[in-house]
Amino acid sequence: MYIYGQALKELEKKVDIIRYDYEYFSKFDSIDHVRTRIKSPESIINKMKKDNLELTYKNMIENIHDIAGLRIICPLKSDINTIVKYIREFNDLEVIKEKDYVSHPKESGYTSYHMIVKVPVIIDKDLNKITAEIQIRSLAMDFWASLEHKIKYKPNGEINEDVSKELVKCAKSINKLDNKMVKLFPK
Repeated sequence: MYIYGQALKELEKKVDIIRYDYEYFSKFDSIDHVRTRIKSPESIINKMKKDNLELTYKNMIENIHDIAGLRIICPLKSDINTIVKYIREFNDLEVIKEKDYVSHPKESGYTSYHMIVKVPVIIDKDLNKITAEIQIRSLAMDFWASLEHKIKYKPNGEINEDVSKELVKCAKSINKLDNKMVKLFPK
């Protein structure tokens, strides 16, 4: 897992560049905070089993793209597109997949912008391209996603249809609030 940790360090350096550029040119911070994580071996195995993949190292490398994960939390929803643009402009990052759950929320109400990137990491003079997932969301989106995750993965791991419907209603309410905050923020 060492190499995934190195990939996250490289991504964190890039986030710092985005943060400093944005502060310099816009006079405010477009990034509230950043979280990183490396998926546990148990989670990797569970995901591979769920995807009906043979448990081999090659299958893990080729099919599990979120072993290294970096989440960027922005104050405002309107910051997301700017951060996505910055990430695309890093010449040494290869963006291999994007999913825009901000414009097209999941049925559950989940919103976020996801990018799968290949990050160059040098280990013992060898260049490796390590796949990592970047999620970008607003504080409001993160609030909803964090609580939804806790509700969904509570001890029994099941939520009924009424709770699912309420979660979708909450997501829509939070989205409206997120949009209002963008309008209130001075440009």
